[in-house]
Amino acid sequence: MTPLQSMWLSFIGLFLMFLAAAGALFGREKLSGVLRFIVLSFSFVCILIAGLIVLVVVVPGSRATL
Repeated sequence: MTPLQSMWLSFIGLFLMFLAAAGALFGREKLSGVLRFIVLSFSFVCILIAGLIVLVVVVPGSRATL
């Protein structure tokens, strides 16, 4: 994976984290019933995918050449 691809993948991870946080807040504050469960489940899946993306980007370490 090139550094540019890694950068875009990290942006996707950040967006998914933001989406998960916003969905969780919205689901807990404004919704109830089955719709609340669906939104919170979607938020949970988003945070899981974001965590996997962070592992893919962070664990290999820096690829910069000095």
